[in-house]
Amino acid sequence: MNYFLTYAVYVLILSVLMGLSTWKLFKKMGYNPAFAFIPFYNYFIILKETKHPKWWAILSYLPIVGPIMMSVFHIYLMKKFGKTLVQHQILTVILPFIYMASVNYSKDAEIEDEEAKNMFLTDEEKAAKKKDSFMGSITFAVVFATIIHVFVTQPFGIPTGSMERTLLVGDFLFVNKWSYGYRMPMRPLAIPFLQGTIYDFQKDGNPKNDGKSYVDGVKLPYERIFQFNKPQRNDIVVFNYPQDSVHTAIDRKDPYVKRCVAVAGETFEMRGGRLFVNGKPETVLGDQERQHRFIVKTGSQLDIPGLYDIYGFLPVQEIPDGNGFIYAFQGLTDKTAAEIKKLPQVTEMKEDIMQKGQAAIAYKDENKTKIDTTQSIFPVNKAWNQDWYGPVRIPKKGDVVAINKETLPMYRWIISEYEHNSVSENNGQILINNQPATNYTIKQDYYMMVGDNRDASLDARFFGFVPEENIVGKPLFTWMSLEGAFTDNGSSYQANKGGFFGMKVRWDRMFKATNTGEANKTSYWWIAAMILILFFGWEYFVKLFKKNKTEE
Repeated sequence: MNYFLTYAVYVLILSVLMGLSTWKLFKKMGYNPAFAFIPFYNYFIILKETKHPKWWAILSYLPIVGPIMMSVFHIYLMKKFGKTLVQHQILTVILPFIYMASVNYSKDAEIEDEEAKNMFLTDEEKAAKKKDSFMGSITFAVVFATIIHVFVTQPFGIPTGSMERTLLVGDFLFVNKWSYGYRMPMRPLAIPFLQGTIYDFQKDGNPKNDGKSYVDGVKLPYERIFQFNKPQRNDIVVFNYPQDSVHTAIDRKDPYVKRCVAVAGETFEMRGGRLFVNGKPETVLGDQERQHRFIVKTGSQLDIPGLYDIYGFLPVQEIPDGNGFIYAFQGLTDKTAAEIKKLPQVTEMKEDIMQKGQAAIAYKDENKTKIDTTQSIFPVNKAWNQDWYGPVRIPKKGDVVAINKETLPMYRWIISEYEHNSVSENNGQILINNQPATNYTIKQDYYMMVGDNRDASLDARFFGFVPEENIVGKPLFTWMSLEGAFTDNGSSYQANKGGFFGMKVRWDRMFKATNTGEANKTSYWWIAAMILILFFGWEYFVKLFKKNKTEE
């Protein structure tokens, strides 16, 4: 069903429930009872009668924001009829239409005279009223932040080194959700600011049993509006991990950030650790650096913490080897590799490139009977690895691809999971939606997303093509950068250079744009300062204006 038609059905259901549970209350307020059933207008009346800004009514049915606002408006209505106790408010929030219906159909529900009540308030009641006002301010601060988070931009942290040296571990970004058109929320009933899960309540280590931050049964289909641009080659893109088996909602899958190295219709290939697009070497932008994995043998132990101080991010595995050590460095630039090679302890150093024709397949068991597809090369039937991959054409909307036993591993996930068809095999024949098929027409564009730190990146070479519907947006700028904010699981050492709670602020990265491709990016700290002044000083300026107006 169409997104907006499904959305309209949800609004209609909520409006009917609202009307059935409040029509008598509307009548007692002097309105036609039918108005209680009219979407948006019913809440407009409540806000008008309770002396709150009437424009808030437009927020009443928005995805994610709407349920919060509805609860607030319901509380306003109940207070109008004298239900002001804490237990009344709790019942209004957790059982809205049931509790409001009990008030609606009771014989003693009457409008309270607010002015008369205020004349005889005790000091305790006045303090409680101020507390309610404060809580209201907090609520609308949360609502405002939720609107920005859901409809404009979303914060995103970099926990791994897959995009070093472009995006550093501990960088915190703002993502522009309108870069490639706005993707409408698909789970409208959700806890604000949480991506997929709340907490591992069962402590069983199985993420599928973790508490979800959204109601999966209330769903809307994929829809993208105002799409004037699509991801381009070399864009840094934030997207939802395609093969996340924990969350069925596309927009609730784990967020990833990689570089779009090839778009729909292009050909991607890795040759000996070097990337090629359409048969040509990749274009390396100013903010990128070629990085490789190196194996280093030494006669004695290296001072890895000291190297961290010099080079920053330096994931390394240290293995004792007789009288010496073996170090597996990930993400070394040619310059860094040359400098490490000159260290007196180093006896041998070489770039670690997998052999051509050696498939990078991981298994869940020691007997190698169960393939771990999340850690294996895509597709698993190809003798490819992260250094020798392809060539492979990135599927484009309208492409007609051959479907057979050889090609099915490449396209099965597209057909079944991304484009929602059933795929099965019967007596050697492939069936799509229970019909024999020898070809399939691709329904949307796909992209190849690969990390800049190629040898330390779980990317499209492992999880396959990224569908357009999974695209979130493009990072805007780095608003905070904390060295030591995340544990470096890829290293035998964890750099800890002190600072606030063992972290160090990288001031030189603050408020710099992330997607320009320039080596030396412009800082926009002055825009951030203006926003902070407006945000925290707005109330002061409003009060000052009102004071001057009163004096005049």
